[in-house]
Amino acid sequence: MTEAAAAPTDQQTKGGRLTEWLMLYAGSVAAALFLTAVLVETTGGEWRPVMSALLDGSLRRPGRWGETLGTMAPLLLVALGTVISSKAGLINIGQEGQLAIGAAFAAYFGLLIGGPGPINVVIVLIFGVVGGAFWAGIAGILRFRRSVPEVLSTLLMVTIASQAVAYALGKPWLLLASEANRGNRNQVSEQLGADNRIPRPDIFGNEFPISVYMALILAVAVAFALKSTTWGFRLRMLGQNPTAARRVGVSQGRYGMAALMVSGGFAGLAGAAMLAGGGFAFGNYQIVPGFSGNVGWTGLLVALVASNRAVAAIPAAFVFASLRTGSGFVASTGVESKITDVMQGLLVLALLIPPAVMFIRDRRRARAATMART
Repeated sequence: MTEAAAAPTDQQTKGGRLTEWLMLYAGSVAAALFLTAVLVETTGGEWRPVMSALLDGSLRRPGRWGETLGTMAPLLLVALGTVISSKAGLINIGQEGQLAIGAAFAAYFGLLIGGPGPINVVIVLIFGVVGGAFWAGIAGILRFRRSVPEVLSTLLMVTIASQAVAYALGKPWLLLASEANRGNRNQVSEQLGADNRIPRPDIFGNEFPISVYMALILAVAVAFALKSTTWGFRLRMLGQNPTAARRVGVSQGRYGMAALMVSGGFAGLAGAAMLAGGGFAFGNYQIVPGFSGNVGWTGLLVALVASNRAVAAIPAAFVFASLRTGSGFVASTGVESKITDVMQGLLVLALLIPPAVMFIRDRRRARAATMART
């Protein structure tokens, strides 16, 4: 057998790496599920009913997978924005605040401008993007004009955003609904009219907003833009090697600012979609205290688990949405519903372990190959 014949082909190498990846992911997820089952048992519950309730609440019961898809849409939108900023080498962790500001902008200008149903829905979504981009843009100015790290500014602005929205919900000239339209004293905004909401078609007994389709289309569009356009190439170059990017004329300020604002715009769009689409725990077409419901934080985790890949964020968002919609059914088994938060954390760790393991393996293999040649 010749040396050329004995050497593995590229196809065999790729096949072997794919097998390694699949085995690592399968083993990590199995370990996460096993640890969850052990935790359930040690807290006095039984893991089989808990897992069954989780599936019932997210998929198997009538209408549940529609709720899961409706919850998936804003998670995916937030994740897509995070992917874009990460490709530019920026760490945006203020999605929760950008989502809240986007929803507040959408509610205020949507109700102020009004208009026929479809037009008003578009207005709501556009101003959601504007609000999120505006809030992220403040952090961008601090980053590129005053060298304030965006990881700090975006995080601190989450608190400011929550206080700003709370203030607006206390003022009738901003978001607070009038006394005549409220049956209680809660601080809530006016409710969007029935003809000013995102349509929710019923498919096989499952109702979900068409923003799900919008999120899926945007995921494909973002993946294409980052991989196959000049803008995406320059953005990736900026994230991987800022020095080389500057030498070929890629402006860090211009492209970085754009990436950060687009990231915030996606989070704001998620907030507007939650407002106009209604659905699971999203305020019944109005802004309420705690409206964002940690969707911004969870969307950040979706991007992290998807390794900042737009298409991979789709199944990741669906998994996280399933955990959210299924958590209510878990409580019926007598186990604290917060167990799903622990399960979510374990799954995040499980899905982050394979890339770390493969990175270490590749480093060791490269070092061994170098030593063999010397």
